[in-house]
Amino acid sequence: MRENEITEIIIGCAIEVHRGLGPGLLESVYEQCLCFELAQRNLSFRRQVELPVNYKSVNLACGYRMDIVVEELVIVEIKAVEQILKIHEAQLLSYLRLYRKSVGLLINFHTPVLKSGIRRIVNNFIEDSASQRLCVEYLVEGENQ
Repeated sequence: MRENEITEIIIGCAIEVHRGLGPGLLESVYEQCLCFELAQRNLSFRRQVELPVNYKSVNLACGYRMDIVVEELVIVEIKAVEQILKIHEAQLLSYLRLYRKSVGLLINFHTPVLKSGIRRIVNNFIEDSASQRLCVEYLVEGENQ
């Protein structure tokens, strides 16, 4: 499976969770429920993945943890905040760089309609649907909710 197929499934799972729970809960609740949905779809994932920082050829345990890594290809960062800020996007982009992955999803469950709380972050992703430069893409796919 490629990154775009995986992100499409993850978004569907997130919408399912949001429909069932709505906004207003803790990030940890959404994370656990999203992982349940991913497992139902037979996707492999790891939760709270430690991310060391490589500085001058030394791996330093700095306490960074990625919320979910799906199929070892897509990083998912979950939020339950009033609005996604640039710092949240920068955080995920840093995770992508440090973990050497191309695509991540930033999902904010604290929105009335989940589609408005999803950001697809791309790090030097080369594919027909994405530019070769470093960019942040906003979800504009026809996901209904």
